[in-house]
Amino acid sequence: MRVLRDITGRRQLRNPFGGASILSDDHVAHLHTQALQFLQSSGIRVLLPEARTRFAGAGASVDHDALLVRLDTALTQELLDLAPAEFTITARNASRSLVVGGDHLALAPVAGPPYVSDRVHGRRPGTMSDFDDFVRLTQRTEVLHTTTPAVEAQDVPMALRHLRTTQSTLTLSDKVPYFYARGRGVVADSLEMIRLANGVSVDEFRTRPYCWTNINTNSPRQLDVPMCMGIIDSAAAGQATIMTPFTLAGAMAPVTLAGALLLQHVEALAAIALAQIVRPGAPVIYGAFTSNVDMKSGAPAFGTPEGFTASVASGQLARHIDVPWRSQATSTSNTEDAQGAAETMVSLTGALLGGANVVLHSAGWQEGGLVASMEKFVLDVEVLDIVAESLRPIPMDDASLAVASIDEVGPGGHFFGTSHTLERFETAFHDPVAFTRQNHGQWTEAGSHDAATRATDVWQRWLREFEAPPIDDAALAAVDEFVQRRVAEGGALPES
Repeated sequence: MRVLRDITGRRQLRNPFGGASILSDDHVAHLHTQALQFLQSSGIRVLLPEARTRFAGAGASVDHDALLVRLDTALTQELLDLAPAEFTITARNASRSLVVGGDHLALAPVAGPPYVSDRVHGRRPGTMSDFDDFVRLTQRTEVLHTTTPAVEAQDVPMALRHLRTTQSTLTLSDKVPYFYARGRGVVADSLEMIRLANGVSVDEFRTRPYCWTNINTNSPRQLDVPMCMGIIDSAAAGQATIMTPFTLAGAMAPVTLAGALLLQHVEALAAIALAQIVRPGAPVIYGAFTSNVDMKSGAPAFGTPEGFTASVASGQLARHIDVPWRSQATSTSNTEDAQGAAETMVSLTGALLGGANVVLHSAGWQEGGLVASMEKFVLDVEVLDIVAESLRPIPMDDASLAVASIDEVGPGGHFFGTSHTLERFETAFHDPVAFTRQNHGQWTEAGSHDAATRATDVWQRWLREFEAPPIDDAALAAVDEFVQRRVAEGGALPES
């Protein structure tokens, strides 16, 4: 029987290549200073009255009529200094807990598209069944470290959707879970389910992060009601929040990359500051999603040189304020083609070189985020596995140096039959699952299938072979009982 290569090391990746610079230190400091001064002079619009009240209580200048909050530069810096540089998110399976910050790297699959596609069923609105399948696929691969709302389950009423999807996440996966920030009731239900699945008390749940969410500012310069609620409730509960401005240069941000980065920084600082006002030391992640639009159509563009550059620069800005940061691996392509692969790899490379701690949308993102693709999920995972292998330290012990084997073979020989090779050949190298290393003759005889066709076979096989991870019977019963009760009560609608 074949010995499999140990891939459990992919559960917590470390990136030795991060921390590249595209801006000078002076430019980073200047941009940060400009953002602080802008928050002081012009401020940010905050739509939730409670959030404005909290800002005012911390010493910010608040104009309730104009809904504007202005923060003194010293106050903003004081609040930023409270945010942790590194923290751990505890998973239900302790071996899947994630350290966020430093050179640690967590990869997350596609999140949020309304549509799903595969080469068996075509392109269609997402359903609960599709959501379940993406959770299964995410659980199946070691190189993805957290679940996401991979696709909108549009056949489930909005008031119940967070209940069904969170239940799916907690029963089909034991990885770090995501929760929706779509209003007070939605957050409260989701956090309670995650607490029950972990079998901890209310007080213990609030002592450390067990899950994460993402909030998007309404660029330019606005925090809306549900996003403010999400920041406040997540911080109060001690859970991790990614603060992500969606600053597309030429549309919701200035057409110049410097201007787009400045606006991103302004909005991220304001959101992080609110979290620290609610709970000093609240775990936060600097979200960076600066890219550009196609100036012919106005459509978002991803995998662009501007997006690559913005990722590297964003890493510098996050390190300047000493907090973890999030990037993404995205594409505008409409199918699983060379464009999709290249754009995703360009954006992923920018994230890696920039030292991102969390990379969202790294498997399955298609059509600029409108579609979650099964085939692209598999092909992206193949690339992520290659990246993970590339991040492995090179063993330099005597056995790995193979001095005796080199001496044994001598000049002009080969190593196929040496004892050193025979002891290691089954696990020495990465073995692809969707890519092929067949020669042309072998490939032709096998049907001349391209990578996307092979990916269809892979995701179908993964789903057939899937086994749900174990969960404590009492915890499972508690989650199921909670869902049944909340469904009977009508659930909770998103707020706006």
